[in-house]
Amino acid sequence: MDLLNPRALRWKIAALAAAACCAVAAVVGFLVHDATRERGQRVGTERTLTRLVAAEREYDRTGRASADIDVRSRDELPEPLARELAGFAEKEAGPPDTGGYATWYDADPPNWFWMWGAVAVADDRFLVVRHDMSTEVRSLQLLDRSIVKSVLAALLFVVPLAALATEPINRRLRHGARTARRIADGDLDARIGPAGRARDEVTEMAAAVDDMAAALQRKLENERRFTADVAHELRTPLMGLVTAAGLLPEDDEAAGLVRDRLWALNALVEDLLEISRLDAGAERARLDPVPLGELVADVVRRTGTDTRVGAADTEVVETDPRRVERIVVNLVSNAHRHGAAPVDVTVTGARITVRDHGPGFPPDLLERGPQRFRTGAGERGRGHGLGLTVAQGQSEVLGARLTFANAPDGGAVATLDLAPPSHPA
Repeated sequence: MDLLNPRALRWKIAALAAAACCAVAAVVGFLVHDATRERGQRVGTERTLTRLVAAEREYDRTGRASADIDVRSRDELPEPLARELAGFAEKEAGPPDTGGYATWYDADPPNWFWMWGAVAVADDRFLVVRHDMSTEVRSLQLLDRSIVKSVLAALLFVVPLAALATEPINRRLRHGARTARRIADGDLDARIGPAGRARDEVTEMAAAVDDMAAALQRKLENERRFTADVAHELRTPLMGLVTAAGLLPEDDEAAGLVRDRLWALNALVEDLLEISRLDAGAERARLDPVPLGELVADVVRRTGTDTRVGAADTEVVETDPRRVERIVVNLVSNAHRHGAAPVDVTVTGARITVRDHGPGFPPDLLERGPQRFRTGAGERGRGHGLGLTVAQGQSEVLGARLTFANAPDGGAVATLDLAPPSHPA
């Protein structure tokens, strides 16, 4: 099912929407995180400096520091804070007691999340203030978790919504694919049709497929009409020639050659007429109960060829015996003409198999099926390629399945299954 196919278009679009959502959330989250972090550090710095200014005034007034204020020497200061004070002193080029305020945020263990502040009050004497930043850090962590949860919640909404939003497009594409398969199977009247108000690339593709199907239908109809017209036009003068050839002496070699070629030409014209009727869909099967094994044995016997017939578990099949005879005659004649002896015909149940021991069917025929006026390979002899085409068309009229294959040990195998297994749509 398309719903469970991870490579379906709906899930690709949903994945793209999810990736876009995550990318936007990552950028926005980073900007919010960075701005919130800078604001927290700025607030911590302001509070530290406020306490440091008050402590400095108290120290200047009383000569003592309050209990929450440390008085340290330079050696007792944290290294980063000492560097800040030294840098400030060099910049101001004044004595230490005239230096400014220095701050440092300690985010490393073991003293995580402290904002330090210091100011020089005498030679090698500094007031040191520490402000706990853990509240700001926890707030920042909660903000990050909230952003992640919001993104996940948005994905739970965006992904199904994107999959549902693509359903009209998927439905139109599936309809187009089904229509294209119907056209490929021979239903040249099938069309995708307009898609309402939609004016997008899928609509353009559907219109192009419909135009292609219409053009193909016109060309095939012209071809069918031409084939039928040529066959009908040839039939009348050909019958006259066949009649005249029948008046020629029986023992004359040239007359025999003329009659042979006229019969071949007559068979060709009859095949063309039959193909034109099959192409036009004018043929209908007349089903009767037929003992298949007896029918095939009688048909092969009447071909006058050296063909071996075998039967096992034969059935009485509801089919059109005239069309089955036509198919079997064409398959046996093709095996003798293009293959090599021995030619075997086997009837098993409702299945008829014709096998020769020649070079086998050409790859083009196995891939595309029989094509008129193409024999596919020179080693399979000369011919018009109509016999197998007629057999294929007659099998379709019967609702049977005619398949072509090559035996592993050599030879062509044609199988007519009059009761093909049903496949779910």
